[in-house]
Amino acid sequence: MAKPPTVEDVARAAGVSRQTVSNVLNSPGIVREATRERVQRAIADLAYRPHAAARRLRTRRSSTLGVHLDPYSGGISGVILDRFVHALTERAGERGMRVLIYSARSADEEIARLGDLIDGAEIDGVVITGTFFGDPRTGWLMQRDVPFVSFGRPWGGDDVYSSAHTWVDVDGAAGTRAATAHAIATAGPRVGFFGWPPDGGTGDDRERGWREAITQAAADGPRFEATEGLARARDVMAQVFARAQTLRELDALVCVSDSHAVAAHLAAADAGRRDLPVFGFDNTPVAEALGISSIEQSPELVAAAVLDGLMGTTGSAVELRDRDTAPAHVLVEPRLIVR
Repeated sequence: MAKPPTVEDVARAAGVSRQTVSNVLNSPGIVREATRERVQRAIADLAYRPHAAARRLRTRRSSTLGVHLDPYSGGISGVILDRFVHALTERAGERGMRVLIYSARSADEEIARLGDLIDGAEIDGVVITGTFFGDPRTGWLMQRDVPFVSFGRPWGGDDVYSSAHTWVDVDGAAGTRAATAHAIATAGPRVGFFGWPPDGGTGDDRERGWREAITQAAADGPRFEATEGLARARDVMAQVFARAQTLRELDALVCVSDSHAVAAHLAAADAGRRDLPVFGFDNTPVAEALGISSIEQSPELVAAAVLDGLMGTTGSAVELRDRDTAPAHVLVEPRLIVR
């Protein structure tokens, strides 16, 4: 079996000293660009991999990002976070980073968990998910001077684009706006919205897109709501569709999630309106299997933008962006998938 390449092998191939190779790996900013590129080419050509454990001891860096994963609750829409974590793990690996997944049932529990991971030098940066109005995690991480990016914008308060921390989110309003405009153009002006109860966050943002499209087209449509959950949402829509006039006058329905869309699709079929155009949000495999149009969030694009926010577009594992860097605010444009 061939012996794995060493730092000395890389230095010899690049025509530099061992210390220069070490600087490229650990403090690339102090190395001239031409030299750094020559060393990086040698690393790639030799397929050199630094000894991770030794590197952690030497630099007190773990080359690891902590990512929160919600406790499993069943349902349909959780697949989006799964896709995001998979994409983040894959892309982080390409940039010399690893991902450590942790779970917590509340923001306070998550802060305690993060404290243990940071104090133990187990993670260098954090990706938080599921942001909400008054989220205490962002302030705590900023106070601890920990590099982090949130998947989700800060909700409520002032203009989110004045936020002091970097965030990446999907433009939910743009997605429902596109779905509503398509429904009006192809089905008719009575386009309803099936959302969550007001939440000051993601649900309200998606409802806003529907309202804007309705107003722009001088159209109209009723609003319905239910908490997340297929059974509850189906019961709500079954009661709605039991009113024959409502069912007859409704041309299409835009939903806040694929779970709501599946519930509405099944309830409409039970009421004899299998032809009712229904639009979901998340583009899950269930929506695809049932032929329901949906809005694709592209969590892979979100993952790439999150890493750029943490490391810069060319950063390596040890170049997590510091607090002096201006925060980036990125809205990823979703795609309407019509079936």
